Amino acid sequence: MSYETPKFLYAGDAALVVEFGDTIDPGTNREVHNLAGRLDSLQIPGLIETIPTYRSLLVSFDPMLATFDDIRRTIEGATEQSDGNAISDSRVVMIPTLYSGDYGPDLEFVAQNAGLTADEVIAIHSGTDYLVYTMGFAPGFPYLGGLDERLATPRLESPRVEIPAGSVGIAEGQTGIYPIASPGGWRLIGRAPLKLFDPYAEPPTVLNAGDYVRFVPIGSESEYLETRRQVESGEFQVVTETKR
Repeated sequence: MSYETPKFLYAGDAALVVEFGDTIDPGTNREVHNLAGRLDSLQIPGLIETIPTYRSLLVSFDPMLATFDDIRRTIEGATEQSDGNAISDSRVVMIPTLYSGDYGPDLEFVAQNAGLTADEVIAIHSGTDYLVYTMGFAPGFPYLGGLDERLATPRLESPRVEIPAGSVGIAEGQTGIYPIASPGGWRLIGRAPLKLFDPYAEPPTVLNAGDYVRFVPIGSESEYLETRRQVESGEFQVVTETKR
């Protein structure tokens, strides 16, 4: 649940954590992003950055320019003035995904674990808009909320040494997309041909915390490869719509 007033926790000598609740839910996460946006807009002396998570906000500052008390008073003022429902419109980012074969090696396992067919898993997984609660683990990795509980699946007992970039996975009650090749233990059900993280692009990530993701099934490997070609050549344009 959300707290009546946020809790303040020290995080070393140059940061503090503002905690809004003890459960993961969209309302609490909205409060986190509302405060982050407000602090970022205030040009606070000494403020270095804000890092939103599921239910808290890390606020990093320069102790030569501000004290804990300075930052806390500023945050308390911003919290009192903020509207808990300030975020009204969000982006829905369409992520084309090929659910099959080598691109989704754990799709059949997820289906069997859920007592469903592979086609039913695809329909359920692609039938929801997922909130990007926070980013982490790897550059551009979105932690997505809203997975249908029927698709909740245990992690691999032994993680894979390398997972291809763009892989779409499920772990317990979460789903996500690996933006770069990396080790990982999530169950892989598909792969997106998009480049979700590019250190040379501006901005470097396709997704941001507070966005929504909608997985759009790709019909064939040839379509996947053509989309990938367009991404590499710069022809592909990410499709978005507004969620109100």
